[in-house]
Amino acid sequence: MYQTTLNGENSTIDFNSTGPLLNGNSFDWDLTKLSDRTFHILHQNRSYTAEVLDLNAAEKRVSLKINGHIHQIQLKDRFDLLLEKMGISGAAQTKVNDLKAPMPGLIVGIPVQPGDAVSKGDSLLILEAMKMENVLKATGEGVVKTIKVLKGDRVEKGQVLIEFA
Repeated sequence: MYQTTLNGENSTIDFNSTGPLLNGNSFDWDLTKLSDRTFHILHQNRSYTAEVLDLNAAEKRVSLKINGHIHQIQLKDRFDLLLEKMGISGAAQTKVNDLKAPMPGLIVGIPVQPGDAVSKGDSLLILEAMKMENVLKATGEGVVKTIKVLKGDRVEKGQVLIEFA
């Protein structure tokens, strides 16, 4: 089971043998991939065009444009919910130690330099993976100590990309 927050509204998503359940109700839809980032959805005889604008796997956050409207989606899996219930939230982390690649890919942009002070949410790197550009953002406060990669470098999952002081 997953908990989502879509534009500030909480919902639960679960999967069974017949398909997805949204808030315990069957969610009957037809999904067709149009391109790497664009999908066509048919739900309750209505047509929707969805485009993935930003996907941040590390923060479990997705930005979608559906029929011209932008939606921010935050996802929490059962482990996130358990940690939150126990009072051990990952959001409590305020200081950044290093940035590791969340997936293999190609570095296509580095908007920071050594010595830059960064805050939570600041863009650190742009990683192209599976033909999608993913903006890797700071999870807390820090100062860029060393950038371990160059634009055009291929990286592996878990590889240290930036070290912070």
